[in-house]
Amino acid sequence: MKLTVLGCYAATPRTFTNPTSQVLEIGNHLFLIDCGEGTQVQLRKFKVKFSRINHIFISHLHGDHFFGLPGLISTFRLLGRDKELHIYGPKGIKQAITLFLKLGDSWTNYPLIFHELESKESELVFEDGKVTVHTVPLVHRVYTNGYLFKEKKAPRTLDAEAAREMGVDKSQFHKIKKGADGLGSSGNVIPNQQLTLDPPEPKSYAFCSDTVYNESIVPIINDVTILYHESTFLDSEEHLCERTKHSTSRQAAQIAKKANAKLLILGHYSTRYKSIELFKKEAEEVFPIVELADDGKVFEF
Repeated sequence: MKLTVLGCYAATPRTFTNPTSQVLEIGNHLFLIDCGEGTQVQLRKFKVKFSRINHIFISHLHGDHFFGLPGLISTFRLLGRDKELHIYGPKGIKQAITLFLKLGDSWTNYPLIFHELESKESELVFEDGKVTVHTVPLVHRVYTNGYLFKEKKAPRTLDAEAAREMGVDKSQFHKIKKGADGLGSSGNVIPNQQLTLDPPEPKSYAFCSDTVYNESIVPIINDVTILYHESTFLDSEEHLCERTKHSTSRQAAQIAKKANAKLLILGHYSTRYKSIELFKKEAEEVFPIVELADDGKVFEF
């Protein structure tokens, strides 16, 4: 699993920082999560292949989280895309995007499929043989979801060395990979568990975009491997959270602790502060394993 942060600062773009957007590589997929202004420039800068993006997840319809989407959709058209593009986001996103396309007379020459969301409960929005994606309902000034990406448990893998030591002929290896028991050289049955290895523990990633402190998400993201949680303010500005419906770094750490996360990544920083290191220092007073998102930063798990 690999996370590339394209942008992670709040509100308006600056010459040296970008609003929210990130790419998650998981289960052979390249998922784009949020698409603030400048996303496609950042995709090019960090050499992310446009053609591999088939699913885009938008948390909410504030500009710093989706104003880059119309441009990206248009660029896909100019590049001659013919594959389906799936867009998951709040109800209204289809109207917003298709209005751009209509007024510019620039309809896509590829299937553009919208999955509009309006449930206030967590729901499964994507699933294939390797990955599931559930919404994480958040509390912001408009309807907002985070997303929980989870690997499915992989099948056990053949332990060829153990099989040979137990006298199992390689002609049986294919069936053993599919779960069958093996036969030793003397005809004895050898349980599959002894001939295969445990798969790696499945990983999960929770993207929690703009939200006020909200403990109701804890059961949804419980035991998550990596939690990205917005941390717009420091404690000194906690009084702004209720009005703006944002969180502090300390509050993000409290959610990580309650959810038993393995790692907390902070982001969506207000640009009023001199250093983002202040967010890390504050969060570590509550939760010990904290990383800071930053534009262009790559996390590999």
